[in-house]
Amino acid sequence: MRAIITVTGKDHTGIVASVSKKLADVQVNILDISQTLMEEYFTMILLCDFTSSPHSIPEVREQMKEIEAEEKLVVRIQSEEIFNAMHTL
Repeated sequence: MRAIITVTGKDHTGIVASVSKKLADVQVNILDISQTLMEEYFTMILLCDFTSSPHSIPEVREQMKEIEAEEKLVVRIQSEEIFNAMHTL
């Protein structure tokens, strides 16, 4: 299963490292990543593969709450199928 992860928040050092480390810890593979800064706001979109992970999307979403609190970010995870369905209507 693949998923789209979006990360937003005020820019500061270590955001990419924190998010990618947590995803590695739960064995989620990052297939593609894009980030941009809009003035002081950081935005990142990741395409991830959950095939090798023993964790479901809701379980990974729960794991990411720690990163959200520590880094003052908002992290959203959607399955690729739901993401595509939302954008084809």
